[in-house]
Amino acid sequence: MNVPAQPPLLVLVGPTAVGKTALALRLAGRFAGEIISADAWLVYRGMDIGAAKPTPVERAAIPHALIDIIGPDEPFGLAQYQRLAYAAIAAAHAASRLPLLVGGAGQYVRAVVEGWGIPEVPPQPELRQKLEAEAESKGAEALHRRLAAADPAAAARIDPRNVRRVIRALEVYLTTGRPISELQRRSPPAYTILQIGLRRGRAELYRRIDARVDAMMAAGLLEEVRRLRAAGYADDLPSMAGLGYRQLAAHLRGEMELAEAVELIKRDTRRYVHQQMVWFREDDPAIAWFDAEDGDGVEARVAMWQRQRRPDEPNEA
Repeated sequence: MNVPAQPPLLVLVGPTAVGKTALALRLAGRFAGEIISADAWLVYRGMDIGAAKPTPVERAAIPHALIDIIGPDEPFGLAQYQRLAYAAIAAAHAASRLPLLVGGAGQYVRAVVEGWGIPEVPPQPELRQKLEAEAESKGAEALHRRLAAADPAAAARIDPRNVRRVIRALEVYLTTGRPISELQRRSPPAYTILQIGLRRGRAELYRRIDARVDAMMAAGLLEEVRRLRAAGYADDLPSMAGLGYRQLAAHLRGEMELAEAVELIKRDTRRYVHQQMVWFREDDPAIAWFDAEDGDGVEARVAMWQRQRRPDEPNEA
């Protein structure tokens, strides 16, 4: 008996400024795809330049999902993203399009492809303040020992120095009465997944980051930040912590000169790249890595995957 093929999911990952957007558009055009954003800032309306959103022309040419879905002052968490991503993937399948999950937010990508169980527990500000005060008065190790007593499995995975994660694990346990490790069990989705990673040499990637920041400034990033603040979006919102937004907000508060803020954006973007590559490692056997300029190689690999996935059907591409 023939077993029905699992629906496909193509994933394109890599660091900021490596060239994911251009290649995603190319692949979506070749393979009748829909691009599903896996970026933490593309979800926010009005945050266009700093988030490096696809242009209106690009979005008109290729269907995109999970862009401009909430306001900058609306809460948005990993569980909500995962739920919306699965819905967008299902919608693409229903429309006979190939879903392309594209982005550099490691948590977002992994939550989808690995089927993370994510506790849907919203932040508890008062509880967090109490736990933060406890960490301050008794020390991070004491707070970690409290977590170890309640949830040994989570404590074993969390560095005691990572107070934010310790507090989150305790927050979930104290709110639900269930260990976060139990709620975080993974259930991989029933997709046939191909993950493609893009890479560039460090010097070239840094050059592209600097050029990208300069282009954003020329396109009006400072005015975009000024407009958001004038609309009442506070500097301490999670959305305003994005690269470019927090540095330029500090400039607008009079804390630094514009040139210094721009250099900080470039520096912090380079640091963010290092954080991204903790999630997307070149020794990860689940990811097929290509040089970013090898678009032909990526396209050939995707075509081969399509043929292998549905060997009894002609290649629709």
